[in-house]
Amino acid sequence: MEGLRLTGMIERRNRQLLLVLLCVSSLLGLPLKCNSKEIGMAVELMDHAACAYVARNKGWFAEAGLTLSAYESYVTGMALAAALARGDIQVAYLCLVPAINVYANAKVPLKIIAGTHKYGYGLVVDSERIKAIKDLQKPGIRIGSVREGGAVDVFLHRVIHEYALDKGLLLNRVQRMNPPKQVLAIKMGKLDAAFLPEQWATMVEDFGFTMLVTAKDVWPGMQGSVLVVKDELMSDEPRVVRSLVRVTQKATDWVNEHPNGAATIMSRCLSITGNNILPLRAGEVASKLELTPHVLLRSMARLEYTTSIDPGIVQETIDYAHLLGYIKRAFRAEEILDLRFLR
Repeated sequence: MEGLRLTGMIERRNRQLLLVLLCVSSLLGLPLKCNSKEIGMAVELMDHAACAYVARNKGWFAEAGLTLSAYESYVTGMALAAALARGDIQVAYLCLVPAINVYANAKVPLKIIAGTHKYGYGLVVDSERIKAIKDLQKPGIRIGSVREGGAVDVFLHRVIHEYALDKGLLLNRVQRMNPPKQVLAIKMGKLDAAFLPEQWATMVEDFGFTMLVTAKDVWPGMQGSVLVVKDELMSDEPRVVRSLVRVTQKATDWVNEHPNGAATIMSRCLSITGNNILPLRAGEVASKLELTPHVLLRSMARLEYTTSIDPGIVQETIDYAHLLGYIKRAFRAEEILDLRFLR
């Protein structure tokens, strides 16, 4: 009888100790190893997602107790958004505009829980044919951009608006293709100008092209990419979501404090991943561009890596996407934002 009472006391104390540990862990933000839900994660094949590549390279997701059932890379944010809509993944690092599109058009229940960077888009041109922005309107100029509805396409429209260019003329001569195909077309002499995301824009400079305009020139404070999670993960596993934000912040701080080290990691990760997922010809061209740490360092310097998000800029982006006809209705930014775990 005495032994049973002793056993009961030990079990109660163990439960009390576990409760204390859980509370302390929550208050201090410490990762508690647990059998949390496995999550599928996806990122863009760009230095926009530097924090995700760095965190995975350093094992910080695992250290935080996060179990990734999948880790996929996509060439464009629109392809990644489609994967979100299909239900393939629960977590994504992708550009803000595709996140807005998939939420508004495909009715994918998701929340933006952190930013990853601002800016990150540029217009590169053949300086022999294009000396100034108005030269885009000269006869015979061939222009490349991603398909309608992408973040780069929104950047294209901002350039047209800010520089009072002939919208109908320019859009009529734009050839729609993903970034690797634009790089291939430039290499083959089939494009005179290209609207591209980083790191692709900086890579093209190695062909002798010139960076004529960047996102910072036409949209101060422009939100680039964000970290999103499905609503189900937010409601069922808030500790997982909190850990994702903490790891993202840690990796973002590290990228800013160690730019050379971050560029080295990105060079290796993007080269390996690109060789695995790019079409053969585009992959060959990209490899010849040599995604060296030096190229990545130049590219990453054109982004502002930060997890902070200005809800006003998000609202501007929503309204602009609606103005362009990319989403059927505008909505309040608060619908898609949940920044409770940001410091």
